[in-house]
Amino acid sequence: MSSERAEARKVGVEEELMLVDEAGQVTAVGRSAVLAQDTEEEPGVEPELFLQQVETATSPCTRADELAAEICRGRRVVGEAAAAAGARAVAMPTPVLPDPEERVTPKSRYQRIHDEYGELARQALVCAMHVHVEVDGDDEAVGVVDRVRPWLPMLVALSANSPFWRGTDTGHASWRSHLWGRWPTAGPAEPYGDPAGYRAATERLMEWGAAIDAGMLYFDIRLAERFPTVEIRVADVCTDPEDAVLVALLSRALVQTAADEWHADEPPPAWRTDLLRAAGWRASRHGIAGSLVHPVTGALVPVREAFDALLAHAGPALERAGDADRVRDGFERLLARGNGAVRQRAVHEATGDLARVVADLAERTERSWA
Repeated sequence: MSSERAEARKVGVEEELMLVDEAGQVTAVGRSAVLAQDTEEEPGVEPELFLQQVETATSPCTRADELAAEICRGRRVVGEAAAAAGARAVAMPTPVLPDPEERVTPKSRYQRIHDEYGELARQALVCAMHVHVEVDGDDEAVGVVDRVRPWLPMLVALSANSPFWRGTDTGHASWRSHLWGRWPTAGPAEPYGDPAGYRAATERLMEWGAAIDAGMLYFDIRLAERFPTVEIRVADVCTDPEDAVLVALLSRALVQTAADEWHADEPPPAWRTDLLRAAGWRASRHGIAGSLVHPVTGALVPVREAFDALLAHAGPALERAGDADRVRDGFERLLARGNGAVRQRAVHEATGDLARVVADLAERTERSWA
């Protein structure tokens, strides 16, 4: 089998955005924000579980500049619609201020999730970024899913942007990751081997009630239902679009590298799922401010050493796609100024005011599309 491609795999990004009022409190205007935009002319915008959220989706893109423009265009559509409803659309993964009013979107599926999973669903008011990467059929997709697992915690660390939760500093760089990881289908999974193995496992999960449908298969990486893609679901929504592009380009390179390994009949890396879960927790705990688990050796290493390992692994795919310089520059930018979690804590330390943290997130989101 050959994995040679004429051009880089297409990649797309879904962003979940939080809707807040002028005081920075989340506000339930999601239905208005969705209905107010023109889906025929702009990127897709969809409601989420709560009315305080909305989701944007880019078109499939090949070039990094095109993807960055699509992300900003989706934010503009939602931002303008939110403003018309008296709110602001913010790339904010968790409610920063205390006591948000939670209102489930009035769709039967969302109401069923709320009823079936109780408090687990009620604490799911969080916003992620999902990256879709093109694959050539289900066999290749499962080959990718089985081989990319140990590299995903690095994406958690780079994107970590949720240190605060309802008025409290959680001590984590990505509290959203911790909250989402409590779903019974979330997190890393065992290798499946082939599409039949994937279907058998996912059908059993739904049979047991761990998911009411395929949309609730919240694995770190899964086969997409509607698109010819795999979907990487580990990242916080990033306030800076360049951080989002960095995560997306790395995701594409990891998928391409895993596909090359599958086509070459290289076995998946022998990682226990419990250790992968702990590696993901460490990335969510420290972000890029502490040591991470080396994706090959399993040792605790500085962030730069872990990133160098990622470049050694996926570097050829980055070079083939023309993304290597942009990825290196993006990583150096993050190391120099910190990721989203570092920025939020710096604003809070400077002002002592969590409302200013939300205001800074809102202003930076709006500057990305203004």
